[in-house]
Amino acid sequence: MSDTDLGTFDAVQLEDAYRNKSASPLEATRAALARIARFNEAVNAYVYVDEEGAEAAAQASTERWKKGAPLSPLDGIPISMKDLAEVAGMPARGGSLTTSKALCEHDCPPARMLREAGAVILGKTNTPEFGWKAVTDNRVFGATRNPWNTELTPGGSSGGAAAAAALNMGVLHQGGDSGGSIRIPAAFTGTFGFKPTYGWTPQWPPATEATLSHLGPITRSVTDAARMLNVIGRYDYRDPYAVRGQPEDWGEDLGRDLRGLRIAYSPTLGYAEVDEEIAASVREAANRLEALGAEVEEIDPGFESPLGIFQKLWFTASRDFWSQCSEADRERLDPGLVANAEHASDWSALDLFQALAKRAEFTQSLERFNQRYHLLMTPSVPISPFAVNHEVPPNSGMRDWEEWAPFSYPFNLSQQPAASVPCGFTRAGLPIGFQLAGGKHDDVRVLRACDAYMRAHPPRYPDAPQSA
Repeated sequence: MSDTDLGTFDAVQLEDAYRNKSASPLEATRAALARIARFNEAVNAYVYVDEEGAEAAAQASTERWKKGAPLSPLDGIPISMKDLAEVAGMPARGGSLTTSKALCEHDCPPARMLREAGAVILGKTNTPEFGWKAVTDNRVFGATRNPWNTELTPGGSSGGAAAAAALNMGVLHQGGDSGGSIRIPAAFTGTFGFKPTYGWTPQWPPATEATLSHLGPITRSVTDAARMLNVIGRYDYRDPYAVRGQPEDWGEDLGRDLRGLRIAYSPTLGYAEVDEEIAASVREAANRLEALGAEVEEIDPGFESPLGIFQKLWFTASRDFWSQCSEADRERLDPGLVANAEHASDWSALDLFQALAKRAEFTQSLERFNQRYHLLMTPSVPISPFAVNHEVPPNSGMRDWEEWAPFSYPFNLSQQPAASVPCGFTRAGLPIGFQLAGGKHDDVRVLRACDAYMRAHPPRYPDAPQSA
């Protein structure tokens, strides 16, 4: 078996190979590192690679498999962590000139859990400064590029993780999602991204706006995502927002058909504008879900755009962060992040309090909607990937990323589970994704539907980064 072949394996295939001794974790890790060496210069997905640490962890895993005593099904599986996460022995720059190259002394909860499960941490993936926008570029490491066209953005803020997943530079990739930061790059790169119910995947230190932030996987399959969630989707006391009640097996319903599942298909949520190619592809995906046995009804959930609510929280969080920076650090910040902070300068505590009340009403309306329908289906993103190093599509007249991502942040406000599923390509060869969202704590059902679709309509991935 060549390194190239082994580098295309998913977590299920690698576990089988380890178990039947046709390959070892050390060989798989070296194959993943070789793919990083081949592809990363073109896409800039990884900003830190720990070859020595990865090989040592893989060697230890290889010895465990030889003894027939793996720590978990993820023992020896190569993974990446987003550069907002703290991983012992690695820096956490967060894409910011205000941070240092100092190595972290402690693991954040998902890093600790994955390490205890025997997973091999390859390194850190790129993010915009502190994850503030839905594209991936920063003043420290530059821009991450889309593997399908390296002149375009992969989205963000987990753009590095999504680009790495599309090229299988590692098998499992940790992302974070405060307004779409897992689902948007998954859609732009043709990968699977899942944002779990809030509080089910613990994090520490907290995100800038902790009540919007969800940690989750970006992978090539739902099965791999469920395996990762079986490790990181566990309670951790360090996260003050963490809750219990996670599924014992996040993948317990994978492989089930969709009979009896009621899906509300909303092409626009009643207010969004969607590119015609994307709208047609997502509509076809809705028909395919119906053919798989689901009951699909086209209907809007009946709420107005919650953009104002989201921006009150998002910009206020930027203002809070900015207020704690020194004058020197303020000069080092991304100008867009500073602009967000300035936008919130005239808001009062009453403005924020009222936004929180509206958020509660909005969440209640979605949860009520989910009493009639198990899942809500929309496009993941209404546009195709655009030019790299831009926050919004050039010449679009837009100011903020939220304007071109109207399907994402509503489900951060509601804290419900939501996923992006690849469902085709534009005529220009760029990926398209649809979103499935469920009621709180209905993650297993969301994963079941995503899995059924992807098994019936397997996605394809680039063999190497593609230029324009």
